[in-house]
Amino acid sequence: MRRTLEQLGQRLKMSQHRKAGEEGYTLMEMLVVIGVIALIAAVLTPSILGNMQRARSKTAQMQVQTIAGALETFRADVGRYPTSEESLSVLLAAPSSVEGWTGPYLKDSKYLQDPWGHSVIYTLNSDGQGFTVRSNGSDGVEGGTGAARDLIAP
Repeated sequence: MRRTLEQLGQRLKMSQHRKAGEEGYTLMEMLVVIGVIALIAAVLTPSILGNMQRARSKTAQMQVQTIAGALETFRADVGRYPTSEESLSVLLAAPSSVEGWTGPYLKDSKYLQDPWGHSVIYTLNSDGQGFTVRSNGSDGVEGGTGAARDLIAP
């Protein structure tokens, strides 16, 4: 115990004899800390970016399903699906030529853009009895895999 107290006293004396400006961390210590932070960032960044892409894909899928539901509600009220000329904008504001419109069927025009900023595509079947709502994924081009895959409803 006495030896430990002597060692502590010697260390205290050594720390008191430091000259001004010698406090703080050395350059080597700072470089080691920066290196460790860089390694952690290099390991975590790909997984975080992957999670963001999956979240955007799920958001886009829910978005096209929400639009498909709004189109079904429009059909129930009006008796038909929107024409290609009317497009999805008819879900936001009533056109003058439509009777029975009780919308708006979507809260905001932001629903007409997918999470990547591309327009959601509405296609009315040739017989007028069905439709397709799609997002072309992160690349905005038809086809693809992963985050670039197409998301289609119904």
